[in-house]
Amino acid sequence: MQELHRPWSRPGRCVALVVMMLTAVVSFGATADAESGGAPAGPPVARQLSTGGSFACVVLDSGSVQCWGNNLVGQLGIGDTNVHGDGPGEMGDALPVVALGTGRTAVEIAAGEQHACAILDDGSLKCWGGNGNGSLGLGDPLTRGDQPGEMGDALPAVALGTGRTARAVALGSAHTCAILDDGSVKCWGSNSRGELGYGDTTSRGDNPTEMGDALPTVALGTGRTAVALSAGEAYTCAILDDGSVKCWGSSQNGRLGSGSAVQHLGDGAGEMGDALPVVALGTGRTAVAIASDTAHTCVILDDGQVKCWGFNSIGNLGYGDTITRGDGPGEMGNSLPNVDLGAGRTALGITTGGSHTCAVLDTRQVKCWGSGGNLGLGDIVARGDGPSEMGGRLLTVDVGDGRTVGSVSAETSFTCVILDNGRVKCWGSTSAGVLGTGDTDFRGTQPGEMGDNLPPIELQGTVAASDLSIRVTANRSSIVAGQTV
Repeated sequence: MQELHRPWSRPGRCVALVVMMLTAVVSFGATADAESGGAPAGPPVARQLSTGGSFACVVLDSGSVQCWGNNLVGQLGIGDTNVHGDGPGEMGDALPVVALGTGRTAVEIAAGEQHACAILDDGSLKCWGGNGNGSLGLGDPLTRGDQPGEMGDALPAVALGTGRTARAVALGSAHTCAILDDGSVKCWGSNSRGELGYGDTTSRGDNPTEMGDALPTVALGTGRTAVALSAGEAYTCAILDDGSVKCWGSSQNGRLGSGSAVQHLGDGAGEMGDALPVVALGTGRTAVAIASDTAHTCVILDDGQVKCWGFNSIGNLGYGDTITRGDGPGEMGNSLPNVDLGAGRTALGITTGGSHTCAVLDTRQVKCWGSGGNLGLGDIVARGDGPSEMGGRLLTVDVGDGRTVGSVSAETSFTCVILDNGRVKCWGSTSAGVLGTGDTDFRGTQPGEMGDNLPPIELQGTVAASDLSIRVTANRSSIVAGQTV
């Protein structure tokens, strides 16, 4: 459900160091070896990653998409409902790529609770999986991707309006929002608490007359457009073109950061547009990245600091307590402290899981806080819910000797990263194969399970480690399989 987005800078792409449950998702180019002349060496690598309810998806450097984990309603987009990733021989080339259509590739992927969406190379948007209340935006309530013949050219693109294309997409529990090429926002799916931002509680996207030009844009305020989106459980947030943040939908537990106990915003007439308050981030501060999930939201500010608000059951806000913030007066703005990331440290990327949060630091290391089983610290002890647990005392996640992190995506029970070499590693609960390790073992909850002991996920074209003999580095880099050099 979470999305983590930095503002886009050119049509059809989002620029971010961390992606996007529900996610949230943004394109990230894998760092090349210094000697490789700027091109990633060896087998295909992941350039963008998004985690969903109990599944995950990546965009490979070829533009193809692979998804693994739970597949109850076809959210993996491969024409069946089988779990993939919890048994041997299910990953790598054995894991089918998602059929996007003849000649089409993906530039961004987003995973929700039970559905996924991809922005394609022509700016069109395709969604598959669960379709409750029209979250796929196809004008009906029918699930897609769980049966043969439903994907590829047979899967229609979402009708965004005449001449409109998508620049970014964010998925909540049962709703979807997109930033269009003109900076406007459209949302569809469940709308029980105003998460679509249309001043009512009418779901959209499950009826053929509700999409395309008939689907209105979200009123963000006079002259305002959106540069980034995140979506959580029944709420949505946007970074606007002036760096301000607005959130609408369910306000339970302060997730909108409105400083009020009002139940919902965006479900009644006159609540959107200029009437929708901006989130108070602090004097002179603006937002450059945002992530939302079940009930809390975090932003990276223009100075690289992080602020979080919403539900705080187990320290997921990172303030050394379990006090919810954002639902009462005087809790936001300058009163809301920065998360202590360590002396001199700033954040390049942020992601939120159901009860934990992770940030990519300026050192390209990752720190996570909140629910202990998801933090990758070799235990199940929560961090951030008591004093003296943050800052320099909070360890960085060991992702392997000499490895750094390009992007991170968290969900309720697991976390995944793309490393600087383009490989993907995941830790936490392995329910329904979400870790993609071909077994049902938890990772990161016991000593000795992280670092080089944490196996990377096999993706399409990945050569098994046992088949590699050496990497030769000169002006170019190469991986030689099946022979000794």
